[in-house]
Amino acid sequence: MIRVLLVHDACLVRSVLADWLRREPDLGVYDTPWRSAPGRVRSVRPDVCAVDLDCSDAYGLPPLGELGARAGGAGRPRLLVLATASRPGLLKRAIEAGALGYVDKAGSPDRLVRGIRRVAEGERFVDDSLGFGFLKAAEMPLTRRELSVLSLAAEGASVAEIAGSLHLSHGTVRNYMAAITRKTGARNRIDAIRISQGEGWL
Repeated sequence: MIRVLLVHDACLVRSVLADWLRREPDLGVYDTPWRSAPGRVRSVRPDVCAVDLDCSDAYGLPPLGELGARAGGAGRPRLLVLATASRPGLLKRAIEAGALGYVDKAGSPDRLVRGIRRVAEGERFVDDSLGFGFLKAAEMPLTRRELSVLSLAAEGASVAEIAGSLHLSHGTVRNYMAAITRKTGARNRIDAIRISQGEGWL
């Protein structure tokens, strides 16, 4: 039996998808929103975490690093992400978190089942339709930390709020914003947000 933890913030979608996955006799399926995911990983001890990268909680940045370990390290589940090619910034975070599986949310549910089984065996699974997203992720000039800062800024957070959320000094946040503006070729913070959203980095 493969123990699967489905992480998705939309309750209706999560419940329907979990019920659909439970039809598979070799899958033991649990589900949770993002805010409860780290705790559920500890209690359920799943083999695979199947996670939707779009997070409605704090500023839309899912805590992927808290859910799994690279290549399913000791005692940690392997990560499989539900993604879209239009959000390469989130794909880059998943790559950095060591996700083994990448399933296109626009694809068939059967692909998700296949991905879960492959990832549970320690094998990589990637939908071909996500290729463009991976190319854009590779081209993205912003680091993970810069992306976190910019994402908070895009939600309207002030320098002080960003600093508090990421445990940084105000000066460090300003330095990050200056680097982001330079790397994106923007005129200012608002322009950097516009460019990054247009490129699908946010």
